[in-house]
Amino acid sequence: MKKKNKILILGAKGMLGSDLCFIFRKDKPICWDIKELDITNKKEVEKKIKKLKPEIVINAAAYTDVEKAEKEFFLAKKINAEAIKTLAKICAKIDAIFVHYSTDYVFDGKKKNGYQEKDIPKNPVNKYGLSKLLGEKVIENCKLKIKNFKHYLIRTSWLFGSKIEPTKHKNFVQTILKLAKEKKEIKVVNDQFGKPTYTFDLAKATKKLLFEKKPFGIYHLTNEGVTSWYKFAKEIVKVTKLKIKISPCQSWEYKSLAKRPKYSILVNTKLPRLRNWRKALKDYLKAIKTV
Repeated sequence: MKKKNKILILGAKGMLGSDLCFIFRKDKPICWDIKELDITNKKEVEKKIKKLKPEIVINAAAYTDVEKAEKEFFLAKKINAEAIKTLAKICAKIDAIFVHYSTDYVFDGKKKNGYQEKDIPKNPVNKYGLSKLLGEKVIENCKLKIKNFKHYLIRTSWLFGSKIEPTKHKNFVQTILKLAKEKKEIKVVNDQFGKPTYTFDLAKATKKLLFEKKPFGIYHLTNEGVTSWYKFAKEIVKVTKLKIKISPCQSWEYKSLAKRPKYSILVNTKLPRLRNWRKALKDYLKAIKTV
């Protein structure tokens, strides 16, 4: 990827977006958040992106609230699927590379050994996963209908971050740190398994993917190491030396609007694997300390 390429990052103020803007800073990217461009406004998307004419569009904007998506599916679908159709089409028109992020939750969670890039997602167990799957199908349709459609679909999971704004964004690590100050004991589910991913590492891997001009298509990018939410919480407490008891529980004991897949493990078969999530977690917690 040459430096002269004009890069547009959408969702720039989000957890992943802020790290992307930092990682690509030497390439002088245009960083837009909802104030600069609401991706659900079709006319504005077409007008502004066509005028800007970026060579690469990285979409980190998304509806990510798994719980609220059960009641706000119309909005989740509007952001995670309908807006993606608009973005993909305008990228094809201006011959730009389209980078989009999806989730482990597009899978039903029945495959204990995890899901490879070639596995076809089906029957997501919650509305958030369904909205993201619909977004994936939009991209797949564009690939079939539009000749030379340039795209990277990156699936990732269990995001925490960002390194650039470590205390700003709500994520599992922040939740555990907050609860540790308020309670003596918390229960965390121990029957859901996946791979925690540091947004800073994901942003770096995204740049490498573009820089090395890998073939267009689907990629799985996560930090390595499979764990449960319970063991993830235990590691957070261990590293920070917080005095709180973490007890395991089952999913049925946890009151939730949305069901979660039991095994949402993404297997990376195409790219060099990222570092273990425990090492990434330590870096993130160091970043929090410096704030």
